[in-house]
Amino acid sequence: MTTSPAVPARWTADDIPDQTGRTILVTGANSGLGYVTARELARRGAHVVLTARNADKGRAALDRLRGELTEPSLELRTLDLADLRSVHDFADTFDAPVDVLVNNAGIMMPPRTLTKQGFESQFATNHLGHFALTGLLLERLRTGSDPRVVTVTSTLHKNGTIHYDDLDGERSYSPRAFYAQSKYANVLFGLELDRRLRTSAVQVRSVLAHPGYSATNLQSSGPTGLLKAILRVTNRLVAQDVETGALNQLYAAAAPQARSGQFIGPDGRNEAKGHPTLVQPVESATDPEAARRLWDLSEQLTGVRYDFTDTGGR
Repeated sequence: MTTSPAVPARWTADDIPDQTGRTILVTGANSGLGYVTARELARRGAHVVLTARNADKGRAALDRLRGELTEPSLELRTLDLADLRSVHDFADTFDAPVDVLVNNAGIMMPPRTLTKQGFESQFATNHLGHFALTGLLLERLRTGSDPRVVTVTSTLHKNGTIHYDDLDGERSYSPRAFYAQSKYANVLFGLELDRRLRTSAVQVRSVLAHPGYSATNLQSSGPTGLLKAILRVTNRLVAQDVETGALNQLYAAAAPQARSGQFIGPDGRNEAKGHPTLVQPVESATDPEAARRLWDLSEQLTGVRYDFTDTGGR
């Protein structure tokens, strides 16, 4: 795993270099971390493609951004990462080069639900959808300028494991455990993508980021009952604001110093708050064999197979 160069101390959005001429795709950009990420990159001149599952919410976010920024270059596309058909349709109709793909969208700790393809919703949305999207857009990324894939995970990945014998929670489901599973999968994926890109000498960076404990609508839109009430209180009393939380993925997406294989998170105690710094994943997530097992399963479940050698097609 890459550990240098170091992140500049107290890096902020003001340190984002000019992004004019770059196309940056941000999933889940209608609110929270994705919204701030889209706004700050557009503010620096990037053409930002926002994706949203709900078209009305996406249009509301687009209107809000246009009100906050001066002549931003923005585009809105509908994308439901929980539905692999939607992911394929999106990729089939997206023909422009991509300089940065920010895999930001996610859901957190809902009751057990299955997607149209029959997968547990958190694993499907947070991991499988982004795995498929990245693979389908890899050709577009290869033609980009200083191309990057930013995978947004969570500190809860440290509590995660892949439940290969009960992947969809049919026998035993815990909202928190299956959220941790999906975030653990994000880390396995981001690090394995880096390995495969390096091995094949493909000039695309794979960078990981997590926001610490940041107050977003994830804590209110997914959980139910007592868990939702608890998270509502901790959001007010403990969490940092979303503007600070988004700095980690902004650094991964735009900082010249960011290197493939790096993991960016807050510099405060327990990585809960603070400015971007280099952090370490849980040790088990650095195991190449574990990553290869998940990669092979993800290709099987999504039907998307990465081609790191042939640039002539997907």
